[in-house]
Amino acid sequence: MAWEVVIGLECHIQLATRTKMFCGCTVGFGAEPNSTVCPVCLGLPGALPRVNARAIEAALALGTALGCRIRMQSVFARKNYFYPDMPKNYQVTQYDQPICEGGQLPVVMDGVARTFELTRIHCEEDAGKSFHPERHGDRRLSRVDFNRAGVPLLELVTEPVLRSPGECAAFLTQLRRLVRWLGISGGDMEKGQLRCDANVSLRPVGAATLGTKTELKNLNTIKGVERGVTAEIARQTALLDAGERIVQATLLFDAERDALEIMRTKEHAHDYRYFPDPDLPVLRVSAAQLESARAAAPELPWDREARYRDALALPAYDAQVLTEARDVSDYFEACVPAPDAASVKLASNWVMTELLRVLKDREWSVADWSERVSAARFREFLGKVAAKELPGPIAKQVFAWLPDETGSVAELLERHGIKVAGGADELRPLVRAVLDENPGPVQQVLEGREATFGFLVGMVMKKSGGQAVPQVVNQLLREELAARKHA
Repeated sequence: MAWEVVIGLECHIQLATRTKMFCGCTVGFGAEPNSTVCPVCLGLPGALPRVNARAIEAALALGTALGCRIRMQSVFARKNYFYPDMPKNYQVTQYDQPICEGGQLPVVMDGVARTFELTRIHCEEDAGKSFHPERHGDRRLSRVDFNRAGVPLLELVTEPVLRSPGECAAFLTQLRRLVRWLGISGGDMEKGQLRCDANVSLRPVGAATLGTKTELKNLNTIKGVERGVTAEIARQTALLDAGERIVQATLLFDAERDALEIMRTKEHAHDYRYFPDPDLPVLRVSAAQLESARAAAPELPWDREARYRDALALPAYDAQVLTEARDVSDYFEACVPAPDAASVKLASNWVMTELLRVLKDREWSVADWSERVSAARFREFLGKVAAKELPGPIAKQVFAWLPDETGSVAELLERHGIKVAGGADELRPLVRAVLDENPGPVQQVLEGREATFGFLVGMVMKKSGGQAVPQVVNQLLREELAARKHA
């Protein structure tokens, strides 16, 4: 029998707030274990929580970006469960009245635009982190770090609309791009800032009802999600083909062994005994807050990508790369020397190749670069390149000086004793000398062997010490060759 795969994702987005969801403890990765805790996030008697306003702003920003319906009143609930790394032994989350409902995430796969519908986005707190004995025997006891307990999360739940591991990967890649673009999360899966649970089921092709689902927990890389879902599809397919029944369960995927492990049979909502948290009032979003969130919403990355393609005539690849990160995109826009297509493409080339290379090599952010090279200064440099005032080798040398030295392009050239030979009066004698010294190649070009023309260009560039502007050299060579042809 042929089976159809049905997948729904539960994505946990750790928010980039300064403090935790319900207390003033700082949020940070890599702090000394159990050093950023207090009576509230440890659940000590008498401690009262207070909602982090920045986390609510982040929820409104994400919900607005994804076209969700925003609840003007939502409720925090206690989810009761044995959490070994949650000292309260319950999690404060939202259950039947989440802050955001509906919405959709647009994704492009293999050049085809898709949209994946969402069920909800709700606010909650994270659990701590357990460290269990390793296989290699270097750790005998389980340990618990409560630093992460209480860190603000948004949980984004999709409808069961994904149909393949590849779609899961594309969805998560786009979601990571969005939360980084909005500035609400770093989206770094290796640091736990974006985690994913996948609900997987199979049904006969053409069937309307869903099959029994299993849940893969805490997948912490995009590639791990793909591999885990692929393994679970294979496991369920083998069971169904053998006439066996799928048992609703929670599984763990061991990425090192590429193996699935059943952790427990799946609970239902009533097992968690949800009830409204008596220490937290109803969360009310005012009309002014909602309007402020909508007014502050930036141009979204996929909209900007489309604008780069349509209005700026950039190739699709350039548009995608330049809108992967908002700070890169903003800097690129500020640096374009002129609105014409040639200048836009020139700026794109320099940002994508040279600038991104420097950021990677030096482990800099765009902010680190722009402190040294303002958009105005880089725009001046690109303008000189566009005006053909800087030949290629010299342009790359000037670019290398920009982050480490002060001054305009002219000042840098003067400081380093470089004089660009860009004028026709300076270059024409060099062109004539090269033609006189190379009668054979000159004759070949005059006879129509155009490939030899590049040799003559190279000889002029060599004679100029690499300081000539190639476009000017080309023009002068053409003029002098035409004159000799008709002499």
